[in-house]
Amino acid sequence: MGFFKLKKYNTNVKTEFTAGLTTFLTMMYIVPVNGFILADAGLPMDAVITATALITILATIFSGLWSNTPIAMSVGMGLNAYFSYGLVLGMKIPWQTGLGIVFLSGILFVILSFTNFRVWIMTSIPLNLRRAISAGIGTFIAFIGLKQMGMIVASPATLVTLGDFTKDTVLLGTFGLILTFVLFAYNLKGAFILSILITSIVGWIFGIGAAPTSLFSSPASISPIFFHLDIMSAISLSLLPVIITFLVTDMFDTLGTLTGVGSRANLFQENNKDDKSLQKTLEADAIATVGGSLLGVSTTTAFVESASGVEAGGRTGLTAVFTALLFITTLFMLPLFKSIPPNAIYPILVVVGVLMFSELGKINFEKVDFATSAAAFFIVLLMPLTYSITNGISAGFIVYTIIKLVKKETKDINIGIILLTFISLLVFILRG
Repeated sequence: MGFFKLKKYNTNVKTEFTAGLTTFLTMMYIVPVNGFILADAGLPMDAVITATALITILATIFSGLWSNTPIAMSVGMGLNAYFSYGLVLGMKIPWQTGLGIVFLSGILFVILSFTNFRVWIMTSIPLNLRRAISAGIGTFIAFIGLKQMGMIVASPATLVTLGDFTKDTVLLGTFGLILTFVLFAYNLKGAFILSILITSIVGWIFGIGAAPTSLFSSPASISPIFFHLDIMSAISLSLLPVIITFLVTDMFDTLGTLTGVGSRANLFQENNKDDKSLQKTLEADAIATVGGSLLGVSTTTAFVESASGVEAGGRTGLTAVFTALLFITTLFMLPLFKSIPPNAIYPILVVVGVLMFSELGKINFEKVDFATSAAAFFIVLLMPLTYSITNGISAGFIVYTIIKLVKKETKDINIGIILLTFISLLVFILRG
């Protein structure tokens, strides 16, 4: 396996396979979960499940071969929820236009991945605001998960209130949520997929959904969503902030994931000029997003679950290739995936939200200035309250810039912040 330079990275085929299997088990949940989330936006679930499996296979193989890193890729959690519940259901944008937005953000990411823009934009935004954005997305998708499970419901008096915990579906969701927390707390490999499986079995036993009559079938056709994106409708000044949101959020997500995983595998070392792996992984991520929009799914990104494979010893792209090959099996699991009760799926959103929200703990609010505190507060609060990642990010940048200008702390305002604040103002100006 000279292509993957196994000796250089002190690994072997057996170790890379074990790592690939570990990554596969920890992120296999994305196929049914993404199917449920995008189906809520009106996309056919059967086609979405097949498309999710396909883009995971293609993007992960491409990433492994192109960058020679153990990074697996699939449809990103958070942005898929924003796509369905923020854009399609919230802003009443047709899912075809939504895919056009994903395509355009991906094209921009491809172009920028071959330039220094990604470094410029990341260094322009204060680290603490980046952490707040991650935490805000966490609250947003956790809120969606709780709502979809019926654990919180609309209330004319208080906007939201607790749901009816006497309903069997709500009780199943509660069981699934507790189970997921317990499994994850014990650091079990494949905690998410185990939780979905056990909760589904409990649901089937109590008549909440029907158990599958068969486990395997031929893959469903993706023709109902393949190349059904509407790019022309997405080219609109009013949708520019949304395109930028997808672009910037994907960059945050990818760079955050690669930084965390890279530190464990001694990858992406910025002080090594010969190390092009970060650049190549970003390029693979961007190209995968464009490809995913053509297949009919939302933004594709590097998966943090790749860390499990790294912990198992994965160090090269061979790990990613093995992961991708194992994902081929999910193409034939449609009967099993379709029989999963929805409330066995939505607890995963809540737990992923908790994990993302933990980024807020890295902000030392006793030492940061008031502008950062206020911006972080609005970012985290407004994402779930307005059902929009865009609104939260925009409000945060506007508040940050206004306070900095009032306090005459212009040294903290750079061209990147000014550009993002201007785009943020467009979000509210162009709401009509």
